[in-house]
Amino acid sequence: MSLLGWVGFTANAQRVEFQEFDLDNGMHVILHQDNTAPVVITSVMYDVGGKDGDRSRTGFAHFFEHLLFEGTENIERGDWFNIVTSNGGSNNANTTQDRTYYYEVFPSNNLELGLWMESERLMHPVINQIGVDTQNEVVKEEKRMRYDNSPYGGILNAISENLFKNHPYKDSNIGKMEDLDAATLEEFKAYFKKYYTPNNAVLVIAGDINIAEATKLAKAYFGPIPRGEAITRDFPKESPITETIHAKAYDSNIQIPAIIAAYRTPGFGTKDSYILDMISSYLSGGKSSVLYKKLVDEQKQALAVQAVNVGQMDYSAFALFALPLGETSLDTLLSEMDEEILKLQTELISERDYQKLQNQFESNFVNANSSVAGIAGSLATYYLLYKDVNLINKEIDIYRKITREDIQDVAKKYLSPNQRVELEYLPKETTDN
Repeated sequence: MSLLGWVGFTANAQRVEFQEFDLDNGMHVILHQDNTAPVVITSVMYDVGGKDGDRSRTGFAHFFEHLLFEGTENIERGDWFNIVTSNGGSNNANTTQDRTYYYEVFPSNNLELGLWMESERLMHPVINQIGVDTQNEVVKEEKRMRYDNSPYGGILNAISENLFKNHPYKDSNIGKMEDLDAATLEEFKAYFKKYYTPNNAVLVIAGDINIAEATKLAKAYFGPIPRGEAITRDFPKESPITETIHAKAYDSNIQIPAIIAAYRTPGFGTKDSYILDMISSYLSGGKSSVLYKKLVDEQKQALAVQAVNVGQMDYSAFALFALPLGETSLDTLLSEMDEEILKLQTELISERDYQKLQNQFESNFVNANSSVAGIAGSLATYYLLYKDVNLINKEIDIYRKITREDIQDVAKKYLSPNQRVELEYLPKETTDN
């Protein structure tokens, strides 16, 4: 599990200027001009993630993140990365349960190259059995390295499996390898046709650009791509958790067990989710945080402790996590963490701690918009997932308006023991399975 980290900066964020428009085929385009460095970002975010698609074919979204670097009708198989690096650029992609994001960073004189490559990915991909078989092995190796053979690598999957019974968030983003093995080439092509359409995507061009030229190029390279059929989504809803769910998971890569308390919380666009971000930072955001000071520094009961709000569109997951030190029991760690949650529910945090939180979130806001690449990713995310591009300038105001009373109310509303999964994450040798 990763902790939300807050990097300290002077909170003096510059307003991010942008322009946006729609192509005739439904693709949304966002332009951000920053001529301070000779760099451009060309990126496309697609409204497709791990939660989408047939549940007997999990992992397709992540698989396509790999597959669509295989090549196109005009880019030979294996040449994608060579073209990028030989022109002074870099590129990458990533997938969450809610979206898939591809981007290139080039010297500004290669803006047109970046747009051509992303339009090629959308218009002329070569999806054949050779590419599918190749990337199948790549994904399997990634799963082995990041999850199967990585200490504590299965924690987030174990949390999701127990927090969600109906919603596709219950399935891991990387998917089940047997699902990918069983998939036919026709299924991969049908998935691409459904989700990889201009009207299911946002194009962001940011950096050392001329707005008029970038507009012209965006229309030239992406305008001719046919609109796809509209996608309808109706994901199953989850019933509230009203009694504690006790669960265990096992990991052959660990010797020290962990205790996790996980709560199903609102999606990341809600005010309550923003408040839960603050609560997670208050509890474990750095060595001066409440849980770290108590369990690691003072009482020396934990090797590590974290609180994190894993934001997702439909539901988020707020989790407390701790590793015991010495003979400390998992029950003791859970009780000690619960004691701090109870304080949040019954007392207002101090004015000093409240101001510290506000400073942390101001700093994080500045940091998020301190690079052109960060701005490009934020613009795409706020448009596609939050439905409000201008959050890039005003999201900090949401945090600024959160009060100490709000923090107390949200802790009461979501963080009670009867609303959670209590997960013991144990070394595999402790079970007979």
